[in-house]
Amino acid sequence: MQVVNKKASFNYFLYDKFEAGISLLGGEVKAARAGNIDLSQSYVKLIGDQAYLVNANIPIEGKKEYNSTRSRKLLLHKDQIISLKFRVKAKKLTVVASRVYNKGRLLKLEIALAKSKRTFEKKEAIKRKDIEREIEKEFKNSV
Repeated sequence: MQVVNKKASFNYFLYDKFEAGISLLGGEVKAARAGNIDLSQSYVKLIGDQAYLVNANIPIEGKKEYNSTRSRKLLLHKDQIISLKFRVKAKKLTVVASRVYNKGRLLKLEIALAKSKRTFEKKEAIKRKDIEREIEKEFKNSV
């Protein structure tokens, strides 16, 4: 199982990546293993000596009074959190969740230091993809 946050790579330049564990409830683990997780609006917030995943949507079936976008604690080493805090403040970066995957029986979250792209950079990326797509179509038709 692997869920990738495609919005993160489109909206940000991704730099250093870290692997973190996530503190989840039982129903959330079941939903995440089934692939019912949305990371498109999520980000990581560093508060004190802790890191939290904010606004990740993990819906659980059958529960009425459940907040699917609650903040979840990330399990990182203290030196990793200090390193993240320092880089975020010094280089004006943000920390974004890029993907969730299984590692054995554990669920892991890949977080990345990121710098936001400007609108013209996003438009250039879209143009580049369109051109590559057209070239592939022409190549398939000629063969």
